[in-house]
Amino acid sequence: MNTLDQVLETALQLPYEQQEMLIKILQSRHYESRRAEIATDAQQSLADFRAGKFQVQTAEDIIATLEQSLDEPEL
Repeated sequence: MNTLDQVLETALQLPYEQQEMLIKILQSRHYESRRAEIATDAQQSLADFRAGKFQVQTAEDIIATLEQSLDEPEL
């Protein structure tokens, strides 16, 4: 398996245009991976909500809870 340093050294040996292409490809794949992760988390959250694992709350209640947690000392 290649180390990060080896991969970077190899990438730096590419012509400038190919380096730019590589950067765009890596960014695109990274974004796609992150979107898939977010979608999976959202699906799990919806499944948990439908299974009754969350209680329904108003936005005001959630904000109050968050504000209260900011006032609590850290352990």
